[in-house]
Amino acid sequence: MKQLAIIGFGAFGRLAASQLAGRFAIGVHDVQVAEAEVRSAGFAPQSLKDAAASDIILVAVPVQAMEQVLADVGRHVRPGATVIDVASVKMLPSEWLSRHIPDSAHIVATHPLFGPQSAVRGLEGRQLVICPIRGDRHLKVAALGEALGLRVRITSAEEHDREMAYVQALTHLIGRSLAQMRIPDEMLKTQTYQHLLDLTGLIGNDSFELFTAIQTLNPYAPEVVEEFVRRAGVLLDQVRR
Repeated sequence: MKQLAIIGFGAFGRLAASQLAGRFAIGVHDVQVAEAEVRSAGFAPQSLKDAAASDIILVAVPVQAMEQVLADVGRHVRPGATVIDVASVKMLPSEWLSRHIPDSAHIVATHPLFGPQSAVRGLEGRQLVICPIRGDRHLKVAALGEALGLRVRITSAEEHDREMAYVQALTHLIGRSLAQMRIPDEMLKTQTYQHLLDLTGLIGNDSFELFTAIQTLNPYAPEVVEEFVRRAGVLLDQVRR
């Protein structure tokens, strides 16, 4: 059985471990999570050196910490190993992966378009984006995703970030703003308003760290969200005249 190391045992790292248990021998490295907690979840804690020497290394840390983690991992990666990331932006992590992971290793950049909240009823029909970086292991990752019931899309890191500027940056801006407003669940709500409540519930609990990464580390995000804010202001000016 292939050894899979998950570096980062946050919400998504835990989800990945639970979904991939039985398919791989899973080890976990996270300096911020006690080894006893990892063991209680049913997985083996590892040092960074041991985790980075696994057959497959899944890096599931916040984007802000990713480059340093990849630099540390790259010192121990074995030839023929596969390094995968799950960041919500792809251009910068792809550059870091190419820079810090040895040429003898395969690199696959991915973005699962779901999290623990949206996957609570299972993975069937959820979407997985794959951006091939180096080698051909993206084909195996795609096959695994399909075996898990995911809809797999293969694209470039640039195209991913262009689309995510709308799909994520704009959506998270709206959802987080509504969450801060604490919009009420009104008795006279319409279906459209229910959609806003649902959006608030899904996004409102995401970390501010994730929100910051989506807004600041996607080079296409600022133009999209600034255009939204500008047009909202223009519309309000028009109706106030």
